[in-house]
Amino acid sequence: MPVTQNKAQRPYRGVFPVAPTIFDERGGLDLEGQRRCIDFMIDAGSNGICILANFSEQFVLTDAERETVMHAVLEHVAGRVPVIVTTTHFSSAVCAARSKQAEAAGAAMVMVMPPYHGATFRVPEKGIVEFFKVLSEAIDIPVMIQDAPVAGTPLSVELLARLAREFSNIRYFKIEVPFAAAKLRSLIEAGGSDIEGPWDGEEAITLLADLDAGATGAMTGGGYPDGIRQIIDPYFAGKREEAKAAYERWLPLINYENRQCGLSACKVMMQAGGVIKSDAVRHPLQPLHPATRAGLLELAKERDALALRWGK
Repeated sequence: MPVTQNKAQRPYRGVFPVAPTIFDERGGLDLEGQRRCIDFMIDAGSNGICILANFSEQFVLTDAERETVMHAVLEHVAGRVPVIVTTTHFSSAVCAARSKQAEAAGAAMVMVMPPYHGATFRVPEKGIVEFFKVLSEAIDIPVMIQDAPVAGTPLSVELLARLAREFSNIRYFKIEVPFAAAKLRSLIEAGGSDIEGPWDGEEAITLLADLDAGATGAMTGGGYPDGIRQIIDPYFAGKREEAKAAYERWLPLINYENRQCGLSACKVMMQAGGVIKSDAVRHPLQPLHPATRAGLLELAKERDALALRWGK
């Protein structure tokens, strides 16, 4: 059964971390662990959750596994928080079909990168506009454009503002390129009221600068939504000095995740705290070195991250 999202929640704001895809030690889907992961992330203060993103290892999943994870998460969340489903695909038709399926299952929003494949297959601006036209016309829920270096596709402020102006449901923008704050500021200026959600997307490593630039949401890793809330909540309440102090307190962990661990960090923290049984990533991805793992957990423990005690 599809889940009805509360439309009154828009505009979506706050902390929308990426949920990892949980595997067992053999590399199979662990749906029980997936549900516990989601419950932890909600308990830790996530205003919403994103699934099937790059930090979810979407690139190692079969299409059937993607559907299994999507339905399992949406059914388990059952409307408690909005869920963003990543539906990126090079093909306009496949991306539109994935997005329609996500909408029918109860997704609050879809997140999509511009079409790309490997290091060299790109389309020109005309193709990008046509791609998002096909997507926009296929669904009614909002679309978040993921402006990420991994796509290797330059998306100018002018192009993003044009997409928001021409397509009524392209309203959210996850900016995770160098000088993100400057791009957010320019996008807000160029797009005006068409930019419903200018979001930080750098795993919070540039969060304070991005909030100062006008970001209204943050899509981070899933390991410590409780810590990110300690930054965002006072900032939105007009208490910038309190937010700054919290940012300084959590920044060593944010930096360590971003520069040393990547997508493994949230799983390591969740496994250490009894949220999930295994922190396995799917081969050929490699587990963290024991010394790197120890450094991550030391920083998380010093900040009393909920993940380390939620399941105990």
